[in-house]
Amino acid sequence: MRQAYQTQLADLGEHGSRMCDLASTAIRDASRALLDSDLALAEQVIAMDVRLDEMRATAEDSALELLALQAPVASDLRAVVSAIWVVADVQRMGTLAIHIAKAARRKHPHSVVPMEIRPIFERMSSVAQHMAGRASQVLRTRDLQIANGMDAEDDLMDDLHRQMFTALLAPTWTHDVPTAIDLALLGRFYERFADHAVAVARRIVFLVTGDNVGGDTTVVLTPPE
Repeated sequence: MRQAYQTQLADLGEHGSRMCDLASTAIRDASRALLDSDLALAEQVIAMDVRLDEMRATAEDSALELLALQAPVASDLRAVVSAIWVVADVQRMGTLAIHIAKAARRKHPHSVVPMEIRPIFERMSSVAQHMAGRASQVLRTRDLQIANGMDAEDDLMDDLHRQMFTALLAPTWTHDVPTAIDLALLGRFYERFADHAVAVARRIVFLVTGDNVGGDTTVVLTPPE
């Protein structure tokens, strides 16, 4: 029975990693759809919503079963609590990628991102994809050095977010207000995606060390905005 319990606990952690891989694919494909005006790819990303919901529900059911039937303590309890946090953050990452894909679909066949601001969004996309991959790696390896290093990448995303607003507010901006609003929202989606990737890494720091390095200790079953 103890072996089955440990297997279920390990499966719960692996489930979060698989969800993170899906979110990583979502942000990669959503970014391509956005920058290339690829409607078919945008639709593929949007269709991931159902799978993400199902994966989160499965993880939460498993976690609640472990809490109810096994009454885990110490590191095992941290593993269950961390898993609940992780799936909430990762689902939100996927949802943010879906928002980006929906923006691409809404404007198709026109491009959402004007050419002069495209390099900023290309860089934001690259950083988001890298952070999602790092978050998945942290979930699999529990490497605290990688986890702690993700704050620097989040700072880079914040810098890019500020650069985007500088471009939107510059006297040389020639596009209309709806375009500026679309870009401001897209920038926010990328910035929040990075924040949730960092949150995933911090959950693993909590799991390994017991230190809650930047978050609320309350278990929240709905993803933070």
